[in-house]
Amino acid sequence: MNADHNVSGFSKLSKAEKIDWIANAYFAHPDEAKNLIKSYWNADAKLQQLHDEFIENTITNFYLPLGVAPNFLINGKYYTIPMAIEESSVVAAASKSAKFWATRGGFKATIIGREKIGQVHFLYKGNAEKLVTFFNDIKPKFFAETENLTKNMRQRGGGILDIELRNQTQKLDHYFQLHATFDTKDSMGANFINSCLEQFAKTMKAEAEVSDLLDDDIEIVMSILSNYVPNCVVRAEVSCKVADLAEKSIENPEAFAEKFVQAVRIAEVETFRAVTHNKGIMNGVDAVVLATGNDFRAVEAGIHAYASKDGKYTSLSHAKIEDGMFTFWMEIPLALGTVGGLTSLHPLVKLAMDMLEKPSAQELMQIVAVCGLAQNFAALRSLTTTGIQEGHMKMHLNNIMSQFHATKEERQEIRQHFHSRPVSHAAVVDFISVLRKKN
Repeated sequence: MNADHNVSGFSKLSKAEKIDWIANAYFAHPDEAKNLIKSYWNADAKLQQLHDEFIENTITNFYLPLGVAPNFLINGKYYTIPMAIEESSVVAAASKSAKFWATRGGFKATIIGREKIGQVHFLYKGNAEKLVTFFNDIKPKFFAETENLTKNMRQRGGGILDIELRNQTQKLDHYFQLHATFDTKDSMGANFINSCLEQFAKTMKAEAEVSDLLDDDIEIVMSILSNYVPNCVVRAEVSCKVADLAEKSIENPEAFAEKFVQAVRIAEVETFRAVTHNKGIMNGVDAVVLATGNDFRAVEAGIHAYASKDGKYTSLSHAKIEDGMFTFWMEIPLALGTVGGLTSLHPLVKLAMDMLEKPSAQELMQIVAVCGLAQNFAALRSLTTTGIQEGHMKMHLNNIMSQFHATKEERQEIRQHFHSRPVSHAAVVDFISVLRKKN
């Protein structure tokens, strides 16, 4: 145990003091560590302070590249989609898919539902029928006693949709829940939902204490929204005649379509493949969710739960050939917001939203889903034709050259050498070594 790595009152230290402690406790050359940390600060002090206040114990900024994928034709409208991601080839693949489908009718996106969920979890050891009677008796009070919380949301057309009492004692002894549904319009709505739930819990507890309908106490365990939103779903799809799939890399569109559909079916039945298949979808989804200041961890958790909703983890996307038409689609749950949170604080999130022409939450759901589908199409097209590594490693070439601090002249020779050769990390390193010995 290293006593130097134990610190008390860290949160009360100033930013400079936090950095000093970290540099001295963990680095052989503290000044180098401090210089690196400070080199990522924003030159604009006010902007840096804004970033510092997003989370706790901040010491610097951690940058991700913000790229754009143009030419997305969605429901007849063109978009340039912002994507924040560190993985090479993702933005290029999305852009390639966008261009491919723009000449074949574009992407279609439809909102299937926008219902969000929150729950009050509680224990009750008494007669369940009496609890049902009690719930039905006090249900109007849940709405009445949250009116001050829901007023603004109701004015925007949202609010509490319904509240149900659910008996979960078959899963856990004495376990019940209030299962509430919400429409939070253009906000993600986490704070709104959680505030309503906590008031539901207070109302239920207070009413239980004076009610003569119950034969035991109610014990509130917790009140919290759910990130699983199976009724807040968007569908994205593309379709065209099989013959129209033809292009330079698809000389036989019929064979390509059949192989593509087979690849999707494998992901539908094979979990090991489905996980990687869906990861490719999330490359597109997460990049846009992050760029627009939304919670990509919540989105990830909800989508992967949705992929398992029938008891087995499976592909999120599907494909078919019917009457000479190729169709590729997916339905995913997305709880997103375009107001509140980082959307109104982070300057680059504002930029991203402006780039998307200030979309509503429903429109953003459609854009995000389409980007995920485009990413999946690009991956499957590569896998079923040239293989995924050829394009990916060529994009990765830049990262390898940067890793070895290649000069401008060296980069030119390296790119020329690998123009018609397979790229691998070892091959690039060997060529750089030969190049530098020669020069």
